Amino acid sequence: MKKLISVISISLFSLGLSAQKSINYKTAEEKLNEKYCSGLFKTTDGKILDVADNTSAKSYPNILDWLEGRVPGLKIYNTRTGIRVPLIRGNVPGIYVDEIQVNASYLNSLSINDIAIVKVINTPFLGGFNGGGGAIAIYTFRGEEEEEETDSK
Repeated sequence: MKKLISVISISLFSLGLSAQKSINYKTAEEKLNEKYCSGLFKTTDGKILDVADNTSAKSYPNILDWLEGRVPGLKIYNTRTGIRVPLIRGNVPGIYVDEIQVNASYLNSLSINDIAIVKVINTPFLGGFNGGGGAIAIYTFRGEEEEEETDSK
């Protein structure tokens, strides 16, 4: 009986340790998703790109120019008026900046230096209008992050 109790307790203890290890190990994408995303943006799977830590991103004039070729199925087209419009597998995705839906023309005025991460959702996104084409969620630096960045320079 003592052996049975000790075997059970050791098994439970080792299960607790393995569960704790799996909780503590998160990928960089999972950490960024937890830090920036909320609600449906957090729970929906997508490709997360860390713009802040990518030095080549700063040389692009527009976030859409930088995204092209980095996300499978994403193409960027120019309209007659010169507005760059993203298409994911032939559909126009919803475009969100800090989880607020914006027009594609807004991205021309958004500095790439203000962007922390981009989450591209290829599957239908039910978080807003035009969700059948997926979504591009752009997250800018928060106030406290900008202060930390300027303090470190």
